Amino acid sequence: MHATLSGDVVRAGERARERFYDSSGYGHPVDGGSLELAPVEAAHLLYRGDLDAVEGPDGTAMDFRAFLSSAAVSEIAFLVYKDLRDRGFYLSPARADWSDSPAVRSAVDDPAVDFVVYPRGSGPWDDEVAHRVGVVSEREAVRAGDLGDLVLAVVDEESALTYLATEHRAVSGTSEADLPEGVSGELLSDRLLLWDPPAAIYDQGFYGQPLDDRDGDVIQLSLLEAAFLAREGVLDVEGGPEAVVERGRAVEGERFDRRLRVYERLRERGLVPKTGYKFGADFRTYADVESVDDLGHSELLIRVLDREHTFSPRDLALDVRLAHGVRKEMVFALVDGEDPSEDDSDGIEWLSVTRLTP
Repeated sequence: MHATLSGDVVRAGERARERFYDSSGYGHPVDGGSLELAPVEAAHLLYRGDLDAVEGPDGTAMDFRAFLSSAAVSEIAFLVYKDLRDRGFYLSPARADWSDSPAVRSAVDDPAVDFVVYPRGSGPWDDEVAHRVGVVSEREAVRAGDLGDLVLAVVDEESALTYLATEHRAVSGTSEADLPEGVSGELLSDRLLLWDPPAAIYDQGFYGQPLDDRDGDVIQLSLLEAAFLAREGVLDVEGGPEAVVERGRAVEGERFDRRLRVYERLRERGLVPKTGYKFGADFRTYADVESVDDLGHSELLIRVLDREHTFSPRDLALDVRLAHGVRKEMVFALVDGEDPSEDDSDGIEWLSVTRLTP
């Protein structure tokens, strides 16, 4: 069977619908049993030998080799399409006018989506979507704002594929502590010391770190912990909470304000954030802390980024691999440029990224 390339579609004639769409979910049916195919679908059918050739605008008949080498189809998109077909999925290109399904139309309205993948046993004739897939090479930049409810299919330089599931998630825990007020603190160059502090600050709240593991006579607080506790009225610091915040800004610039906003939200939501430095992150978090004697395992690694951040797929894969290796989930806290008012949302988008095997 031959087909003709016209603009960004490949048109196949009579019996194409029955042969390709009805049986295997390729393309978009049109009148008279004909079918419109996306170039990547036509490339796959050429690869399989189900199409003999695609005729170009100049009348030249292109086989698989010639078609894949043409400007009509991306080899990166073809590799992902072929892999998902090999895994037993039916999938369609992200074209809103090719489906009456509300689920499909909603998915393809997102410009980051390249393919809509249907659940196994389903196809474009059903109103169900398993994955929304965006295709990138390892060298392409990825906007943080494009992620969430998207599977990122990354093709590396050796044509190996990595699938990264990105989704928005809620973060919450049950950690809480009954802390005293007005505890005196001494602000140093990049931390704060508590001399003879109430035991609850470290033992129950898991704030800070003892100077000596043998007792809690002196507790060292990070500037983030100190700023939060000062704003909560737990600490009494010379110059007030703003003195701690200004010290934090002097140490790490505007990044301190972003990290403090995230730290505050995590505490408000019942999580205990501690430094994630050893894991290359801003925080590791504990969801259910009652006592430092029974901490359990931290569940999340959190990196704080500006909402306009652009990822390198290579760095994204590295973060996810590291988190998986230490049995944690990688979450990116994407922060708006301005601090929201009390009546607005907290201005933080929580983005979870994990490895996926479709």
